[in-house]
Amino acid sequence: MTVIDKVKDIFTHDRSPAPAAADSTAPAPTSTSVAPAAAQPTAEFGDAPVFDDKKVTVIFVLGGPGAGKGTQCERLVKDYGFVHLSAGDLLRAEQQRPGSTYGAMIKEYITEGKIVPMEVTVKLLENAMRDALKAPPKFADAKLTGAWQGGRGRFLIDGFPRKMDQAIKFDEAVVKSTFVLFFATTEAVMLERLLERGKTSGRDDDNRESITKRFKTFEETSMPVVDYYRKRDQVVEVDSSPPVDVVYEHVRVVLDQRLGLVDTAPSAVASQPTQSADEPVLGKPIA
Repeated sequence: MTVIDKVKDIFTHDRSPAPAAADSTAPAPTSTSVAPAAAQPTAEFGDAPVFDDKKVTVIFVLGGPGAGKGTQCERLVKDYGFVHLSAGDLLRAEQQRPGSTYGAMIKEYITEGKIVPMEVTVKLLENAMRDALKAPPKFADAKLTGAWQGGRGRFLIDGFPRKMDQAIKFDEAVVKSTFVLFFATTEAVMLERLLERGKTSGRDDDNRESITKRFKTFEETSMPVVDYYRKRDQVVEVDSSPPVDVVYEHVRVVLDQRLGLVDTAPSAVASQPTQSADEPVLGKPIA
């Protein structure tokens, strides 16, 4: 049995349509687990998306390692009622899950800065989304809680898709994504942030050697994904070099516009700082 066949044999849930996402009148199942450990597996993805893109909003959050994706997602969860799913966190959780058949394989891929096989990541995300729709989150703001009623939901998927096959498979088999929120900054900024984080994170890949490999992997495999969605007018780009609070102000402006929550405000977008012409940015590595 090949690695991909083994992956399909373990990282799946029942492929029957998700009641919470497709039919608001159906009773919600009771399972709330995120990890797909106990589910009886089936081998293949379905022929149609599991979730309805008219009810389920998915924003892919992309940017190089250390671009600030997770930090900004935490704030968006609070203010917009998203569920934040980190592809990396899901993989690390599976890696550490007792009895995981593929924990060692995932650790090797992450440590080497390589991308874990597509079937693993897409299926883990699908399972996590299904669990969130079965047991919707509650928010202090009733409007945010209401955004999760009737089979609806809002997801930020952080660090995904990292390759074209992931992007295509997710849109075809899970749900069509809404747009990409892309955080752009220089490799120098990202390196400084990651080395500082590595002092306390305990992550296998927060070291200079792994970081260098991750930069190269992102440039070669993930930037084509950004370009693919950019050509389809599905990319919202934000410079993440400034302080966190400044970046978040810009994120809110462009997100409100893209989601149709406010009228367009060109002046607000135009005020965002830009990189200097001679500073290496994502897509233009440091020499």
